[in-house]
Amino acid sequence: MSRCAFVTLVNSPDYVIGAQALKHSLDRTVSAYPLICMVPPNSCDPAPLEAAGCKIKEVYTPRFSDEFIRRHKRDSLHRRAPFDKGSKPAFHDPLNNFCKLALWQLTQFDKLVFLDADTLVLRNIDHLMNYPEFCAAPNLYEDLDGFHRMNSGLFTAVPSEATYQKMLEQLDRPGVFWRRTDQTFLQSFFPRWHGLPYIYNALQYLYLNLPQLWQWDSIHVIHYQYEKPWQKQHSKVEKLKPLIDLWWAVYEGRDIAVDLDELARA
Repeated sequence: MSRCAFVTLVNSPDYVIGAQALKHSLDRTVSAYPLICMVPPNSCDPAPLEAAGCKIKEVYTPRFSDEFIRRHKRDSLHRRAPFDKGSKPAFHDPLNNFCKLALWQLTQFDKLVFLDADTLVLRNIDHLMNYPEFCAAPNLYEDLDGFHRMNSGLFTAVPSEATYQKMLEQLDRPGVFWRRTDQTFLQSFFPRWHGLPYIYNALQYLYLNLPQLWQWDSIHVIHYQYEKPWQKQHSKVEKLKPLIDLWWAVYEGRDIAVDLDELARA
């Protein structure tokens, strides 16, 4: 399994700190695999990522038609499909999400596990490298209907240039609109996706909306969807304080074992 890796996308300076925390969390759980940071040209300074021990891979945004760009740029997408459950930070650019597809071009690897740069690994997940393509956890954060949809914050992939080219053929077609960008597209491209337990991609709003499912002693990955833990101010800072404090402890390299035990008993 040496030709395996975790991979994330860092497409703006604001996600550099997220990817650093993600790498720290993988190191803390004694992962055997590297973290590859896909970085589009001129999108951020990769030096802090390299200093954290990440491997850098330059990737490029797919070439989109003008019509596709107009439909999916931030203002247009938010008018047509507003985020009414939480707030996306100002640095979020929906078009950048499609850079995630470039991981299928990393054919020097046999298997990749993608993690969004706003995720944190609490327990070792190296075993996911043995899982087939395409595995993902449900988009579970508000009600049980989320079990019917996947969330693209974590998934397994088998790199293939042929797969990437098929994706490009289906991605930018006349009139197509991917409501949640890469997430909606990937569910369409992999309609028979394999469902992982939600504990492999526990969305932070699950902590607020379905607390009976938030079991600290079993969660493997936290996904800080919507507001980010490194944002200085947002409307849910107090409600999400235990999750935010945990993220900062990992980012700053503090021991979180005791904190996790205390949270599990709470």
